[in-house]
Amino acid sequence: MGLLSGMEKFGLSKFKNANVMEEVSEEVKPANIQVEEKKEPPFNEEDVLFDKHYTCPVCDYTFTTRSVRAGKVRLLNHDTDLRPIYGKMDVLKYDVISCEKCGYSALIRYFGKLTVKQSRAIKEAVGNSFSGISNKNRVFTYDDAISRYKLALLTAMVKNAKQSEKAYICLKLAWIYRGKLEGLDKNDPQRDEIYKEELECISNAYEGFLLALSNEPLPIAGMDENTLKYVLADLARRLKKYEESIKLLGQVIISKTTNDRLKKMALDMKDVLKQEVEENK
Repeated sequence: MGLLSGMEKFGLSKFKNANVMEEVSEEVKPANIQVEEKKEPPFNEEDVLFDKHYTCPVCDYTFTTRSVRAGKVRLLNHDTDLRPIYGKMDVLKYDVISCEKCGYSALIRYFGKLTVKQSRAIKEAVGNSFSGISNKNRVFTYDDAISRYKLALLTAMVKNAKQSEKAYICLKLAWIYRGKLEGLDKNDPQRDEIYKEELECISNAYEGFLLALSNEPLPIAGMDENTLKYVLADLARRLKKYEESIKLLGQVIISKTTNDRLKKMALDMKDVLKQEVEENK
């Protein structure tokens, strides 16, 4: 029995009879060993989620909801309206926090920022009639997310939120519908209806952001003026409001405060827009 016997269990059977004091022959040198490629384990969405605690500012109820661990899902790209596209899962499904007792819901960005008057209005208009929502699902489906975004939009309406908050919820809800649409088979009968829902959200986001740009201080929903105008231009394009889109893109392109990256994105969109206008003549 050689000194290196037992190496078979590690896949190194070529070495089991090797003489320790002799040079390793070409037959058994490590360089010639076929190394089995390590396979990445299948992705499990639940593995990147955890339960995060929140206290509802309306009813003081403490609850947990599913949240995404920071840095666990890679950002791959953006759509032209800045919708983030992640690898393996859609992080946007977890961007709304919903109290399972009274129904108060908001995007993470706005959660907890309530006046006494707003809290009372939500309690009376939503909480007194709310039948409950479960945060116990280990993974949220797109339908789960849609319900939560709609609750957030309803909450924003009841508390008389700024136009920008309502517009931002509508924009992100449009992204959720788009994500759901992308996961459907091309022949799925739901496709037309879901696309209509996405366009309705885009229309509301467009109108809301236009009003916010005229009436609210910057930044708006985390966006400076040029970024918001760029997003508005793309929303107008998706709604086939081509003249408005061209006008907004022009403002972004000629602005001295537009950074190089955003200017390039605006120029690229201008090319896409020209092509669409030609196709729709």
